[in-house]
Amino acid sequence: MRAVLRWLLLVVIAGLALQVTFLLRIAAAAYIDPQSTSFQRSEAYRVLAEKGRLPWRQEWVPYARISDSLKRAVIASEDDSFVNHDGVDWEAMEKAWERNAKAEAQASRRTQSRPNAPQRAPKIVGGSTITQQLAKNLLLSGERTLLRKGQEIILTFALERMLSKQRILEIYLNSVEWGEGIFGAEAAARHYYRKGANQLTAYEAARLAVMLPRPKYFEKLPNSGYLASRAGTIAARMPHAELP
Repeated sequence: MRAVLRWLLLVVIAGLALQVTFLLRIAAAAYIDPQSTSFQRSEAYRVLAEKGRLPWRQEWVPYARISDSLKRAVIASEDDSFVNHDGVDWEAMEKAWERNAKAEAQASRRTQSRPNAPQRAPKIVGGSTITQQLAKNLLLSGERTLLRKGQEIILTFALERMLSKQRILEIYLNSVEWGEGIFGAEAAARHYYRKGANQLTAYEAARLAVMLPRPKYFEKLPNSGYLASRAGTIAARMPHAELP
């Protein structure tokens, strides 16, 4: 019994130590630009293992050197209530859970009715805010479990209380993936448009914002009709996007 209690105590201590480490990293991010994120490091290991080389494009630029068009486009596309919520948009999360449950149920029925036919994985949609995406990419793994989601929400609240909205958006825009080995607004602007992130037009910014949920996919389909159509929709929403 004592051995079990000792083991449980060690688990609790390890969990608390991990939380303290996370909080210290978030506190440091208020003043120090993160050199890399957990997601970037995992991607680097994956690409290096698969291809034996490491293409990496990233150049940190301060908030003022990222065009307002890109800031507005990303907010309009990813999180239109960014400046007003406390880190989590509960209504959006609930809708996403419902849509994903419905998609999985439909996929299960298709499998049962046609077991020998090729099956497509159900399309999973996200209800994560920009702050939640930053918490996941900056500090956590990409696995989809309830435990990881709970940790993400805790870190999201910590980010919102320890960093300003402007700093959260600045770190997000400098670290988010825009293609294989392409991280941050400056690298994306130069890769796709041969210009700096402060020179992007409204439509160029909208196209980049639309790529965010599936950057590697759209990197290979630059002439996608969906990309052009969705970019037009986001461009129309941009004037109403509120900046921090």
